[in-house]
Amino acid sequence: MTHTTDRAIGAVLGSAVGDALGAGYEFQPPVPEPTPIRMKGGGTFNWAPGEWTDDTSMAVPILRTAARGGSFADDAALDGLVAAWADWARTAPDVGIQTRSVLGGLEARTASASRASARRVHDQSGRSAGNGSLMRTTPLVLAYLDPAEDTDRRLADAARAVSDLSHYEADAGDACVLWCVAIRHAVLTGSLDVRRGLDQLPMDRRRVWAERLSAAEALHPVDFTATNGWVVSALQAAYAAVLRSDSLEGALVAAVRSGNDTDTVAAIAGGLAGALYGGSALPGDWRELLHGWPGLRADDLVALSSQALRVRAA
Repeated sequence: MTHTTDRAIGAVLGSAVGDALGAGYEFQPPVPEPTPIRMKGGGTFNWAPGEWTDDTSMAVPILRTAARGGSFADDAALDGLVAAWADWARTAPDVGIQTRSVLGGLEARTASASRASARRVHDQSGRSAGNGSLMRTTPLVLAYLDPAEDTDRRLADAARAVSDLSHYEADAGDACVLWCVAIRHAVLTGSLDVRRGLDQLPMDRRRVWAERLSAAEALHPVDFTATNGWVVSALQAAYAAVLRSDSLEGALVAAVRSGNDTDTVAAIAGGLAGALYGGSALPGDWRELLHGWPGLRADDLVALSSQALRVRAA
């Protein structure tokens, strides 16, 4: 396995493991040192040890689409995502409030209907920048690892299109763009550069996001605990966790220690940290326990990720 392949698979596994690790600590206060962070399960929905939550469950259809060689540039693949999410949400124990409102308001299981529902939910509440689209975005990157000069732009367009299916507000799409471009860069180079995606944002959005990234660079994950259900704070907390760690395990633990929306912050952090350090850097016991909807385990995520890479290389 090449380093690039290990890092690409690591992005998917890192996100899923972070999700499962954080599940048992969700909506609880920060966990200070030296209390250990364990893959213990439990939490609000009584997860089994190693069981992932809605973060990874919503990412699985994206990963499957990438493995089939599907394009995220048109509504055909996006229709499939909406249909898969709607089926999952019927029986899922844990669906975010905003996402459940969007999927519950569908007039049809199509991308256009989902975008319209997302707009209605936004108009009713006045906001729609929860972290629910950022938490699932990592597998998109596997469809955009080719070396073409415009790949960052195509990935950015896809990230925003998938985010817009459930989250109308610009902050959500911006965050997915920044994170996906950073993950792609980490997979290809092994280096961290979250600012790389600023050029892919609308001109009038770049300065505010540069300031938000500066805040994350100056602070710690726990400094964003109170608001980390907001996509901006979730990204900042995840970025701070990765930036202040020198290993994949360290980044995931730091994210979980921050408290509150721990599974999502750790899933977000795990996508980027996994892309930096590779799937081989995951503790074996965490990987062994990993499982979740729809009856998949770590090896299944590896197989789907590997297929996505093969399809794009063919």
